[in-house]
Amino acid sequence: MAARRKKHGGRKERLAKRAAPPEIDPCPPGQAGGMYKPLTSQDISRIYDTALRLLDGLGMGEVPQRLRNDLLRAGAKDNDQGRIVFPPTLVEAAIDQAAKSFALHGRDASRSITVGGSAVHFGTGGAAVQVLDPVSGEYRPSTLRDLHQLTRLQDTLANVSWYTRCCIATDVPDNFDLDVNTAYALLKNTTKPVATAFTVADHVAPIVEMLDIAAGGSGAFAQRPFLKAHISPVISPMRYGEDAVDVVYECIKHNIPMSCITAAQAGATAPATLAGFLAQSLAETLASLVMVHAIQPGFPMVFSNWPLVIDLRTGAFSGGSGETAVLNAASAQVSNWLGLPSGVACSMTDAKAIDAQYGSEKGLTSMAAALAGGNLIYESSGMTASLLGVSYEGFVLDDEMHSHTYRALRGIEVSEDNLGFDAICDAVLGEGHFLGGQHTHAAMERDYFYPSLADREEPRTWAQKGAKDAQTVARERVHKILDTHNPEYLSPDQDKAIRARFNILWP
Repeated sequence: MAARRKKHGGRKERLAKRAAPPEIDPCPPGQAGGMYKPLTSQDISRIYDTALRLLDGLGMGEVPQRLRNDLLRAGAKDNDQGRIVFPPTLVEAAIDQAAKSFALHGRDASRSITVGGSAVHFGTGGAAVQVLDPVSGEYRPSTLRDLHQLTRLQDTLANVSWYTRCCIATDVPDNFDLDVNTAYALLKNTTKPVATAFTVADHVAPIVEMLDIAAGGSGAFAQRPFLKAHISPVISPMRYGEDAVDVVYECIKHNIPMSCITAAQAGATAPATLAGFLAQSLAETLASLVMVHAIQPGFPMVFSNWPLVIDLRTGAFSGGSGETAVLNAASAQVSNWLGLPSGVACSMTDAKAIDAQYGSEKGLTSMAAALAGGNLIYESSGMTASLLGVSYEGFVLDDEMHSHTYRALRGIEVSEDNLGFDAICDAVLGEGHFLGGQHTHAAMERDYFYPSLADREEPRTWAQKGAKDAQTVARERVHKILDTHNPEYLSPDQDKAIRARFNILWP
C-alpha cells in the first residue's frame, strides 16, 4: 500500500465542531436492559412458586368489602378465617390478561414514552420532607416553592423520562389543598409524563377536572391520560390498605394509569433472607395485579415491586446498599420473566451530602437496576438522606450519571466500518495516529458521551479555573437553569379557569 497523507482542518474548526451539540445522541433514554441476571431460571421459578403458594394458602387479609366481592366474582376464595385466597389459575389469568406495555403520555406528545419490553427509563419518585438548600447548603423543610422549582429544573433534564413529585410541600397543611397544588405544580412547569399520589379517593375526581382544563375540555384527559397515580394498595405483610384500594377504584374509573407499589422492608415487614423477601414481595405485588384484574382486566398498571432494605443493626432505612442493588435488579428480572411492565426503586443514597458516598451508592444501585432491565427506575434523581431529602444539585448530577448508564447499556456495535480496517492501515502508513481522521470524527459523534459537569482537565488547569468540586459546578448549573427556564405550559385562560375552581396557593 502507498502511504497517504490527508490535510485536515485547523484547530479552531475542530474545537468548534467539538463544542457543537452532537448530531447523534450517543446515549438516549430507552436503551435495552436485561444483561444482568442475579437469578437463574430455576431461582425465579422457585420464587414464583413460593409466591403462588403464599397467595393460595395464606392469601390476603383486611380486604375491603367492595374489593372482596369483586375478587370472589373473579375466582378468589374465602378461607373462612378472615382472609381471601387466590388460586394459581386466577393469578395466572391476571398475568396473562395484564397490559404488557402501554404509553405514558406527555402533554407534549414528543415527550411520551412506552413502558414495557426491555426499554429502561429513569424517572423520579419520593415524598421527601426536606430539601438540601442550594444556597445555604443545609437541610430545611421542603416547601411549595421547592416543588415548583424542582419541577421546572427537571423539565430541562433529558434523562428524567417522567416526573413524579419528589418532595412534599410541608407548608400546605390541608390535604386537599396539598394534592391540588401538587398537581398544579406539575401542570404549570412540565409537559413530560407526570405522576402524583392522592391522599384519599375523594380527591381524584376534582383533580381530574383540573387535568381536563389543561387537556382542553371535559373528558379530554381520559382520552389521553398524561398523569399516572402512585398507589400502595398492599400493606406488608400480606394485607390490603382500604384507603389506597379506594383510590385504585377511582383511578380506574377516571382512566388514570397506576403504579401499584409494594414497598416491604427486609427484616421488618418481610423476611430478612433475600430469597424469602423476594417471594413475599412478589406475592404482594401479584395481589395488586389480581385486584386490578378483578376490577377491570388489562387496565394499565406498572408492576412496581420495590424491595427496600433496613440496616438490621439500627432499623434505619438503607437505600444505597448492595442488598438494595441486587434485590431491585432481581425484582426487575422477575417482572420481565413474567412479561409485566416493571418498576423498581434505585439510584437512592443514604448520604446527606453530595460526596463520595452519594456518588458510589447512586452509581451502584442505578447501574444494577438498569442492567437488569427495570422498565421504570423510580427515585433515580435528586433523592438523598434515605429518601428524606432531595437535592437540586443532585438532580443535574444524576442526569449526567444516567447518560453514562445509558451509554453502557447501549453496548458496542460491531460492523465492517466500526472495525476500522482501512482506518488502521491509513494511520499506520500515514501520520501514525488517529487524531483528526474521518473515522475518528465519525466515532466522536456516534460512540462517545461528553459530560458537561464532570471535570476531565489536568490538575493544574482545574486549579486555575477555581478548583471547583462537583457540587459547586452543579449548583452553578442549577441557578443558571432556574434563572433562564421559565416555561408557560398553561395558557392564561387555563390558569384562570383552574384558579377559579381551586385554591391555588402559588402566586
